[in-house]
Amino acid sequence: MTIPQDPVLCIDLHCHSTASDGALTPTELVNRAAGQKVTHLALTDHDTVGGLAEAQSAAAENSMVLIPGVELSCLWRSHTIHIVGLDFDLDDAGFREALDRQKSNRWARAGMIAERLARLAIPDLLERATAEAGGDVPGRPHFARVMVEAGVVKNAAQAFKRYLGAGKAGDVKAYWPELQEVVQWVNSAGGIAVLAHPRKYKLTATKLRELTADFRRAEGRAIEVSTSGQSSGDLGFLTELCMREKLLASQGSDFHFPGAPWCELGRIMKMPDGLEPVWHHFRQVPGIDAPG
Repeated sequence: MTIPQDPVLCIDLHCHSTASDGALTPTELVNRAAGQKVTHLALTDHDTVGGLAEAQSAAAENSMVLIPGVELSCLWRSHTIHIVGLDFDLDDAGFREALDRQKSNRWARAGMIAERLARLAIPDLLERATAEAGGDVPGRPHFARVMVEAGVVKNAAQAFKRYLGAGKAGDVKAYWPELQEVVQWVNSAGGIAVLAHPRKYKLTATKLRELTADFRRAEGRAIEVSTSGQSSGDLGFLTELCMREKLLASQGSDFHFPGAPWCELGRIMKMPDGLEPVWHHFRQVPGIDAPG
């Protein structure tokens, strides 16, 4: 589905490539998005902008607008929360330094995952997982694929169930900065901080209201109202939160890999009327300026 504010546009502001934990290269991702009639795309890899240059070239070939994006990990009351940064200055030195620190945290986490899984007797586990990640920092999906290739498990789902999922040996919690600090990184680079997929944190309604209020007090500006895998009840609740905290509304598929019909590029539940779209506040983005 596309956006109610303009039926000609299809805007997807949350997806992943092989620069983090996605299955498609930035070029393959953009080409797939073009096939899905996406007109404006934000590539939001985890704690890295390493795929944006390649994605920009592919977007130009497809006459698609690419919005600078990233998904940043942070902590809120000991919960790992994700903040999507959109439309920031890619050349901002402070933001680049912050991303370098996030990358160091991810490398430390990857090394610890490999150490904890050493009893599986997979040779060069970290090296092989890094190769799966295209030479960048491997995440749990990359470790899962190596485990499948080594015959330790039948598929990635089994890898997570036995070794990598919540509470298992490979479930390593990295050190992440606090929510307020990460929001300020995005703001200082001229971008818009978005609270990503709020219903995926499995917080109670009360806790989610508290998170959203704290996010707004930290000067976060938008919330993902519509994303993949949501029910109509989720959409209604997030709309309520968005309006209650006077936030901008964002949307995105959170696409990671092909083959999941509930999570496809550009196929996003229609955002309710009456919300202020985040894309109306982007800087000089072709085709989606605010009305008037």
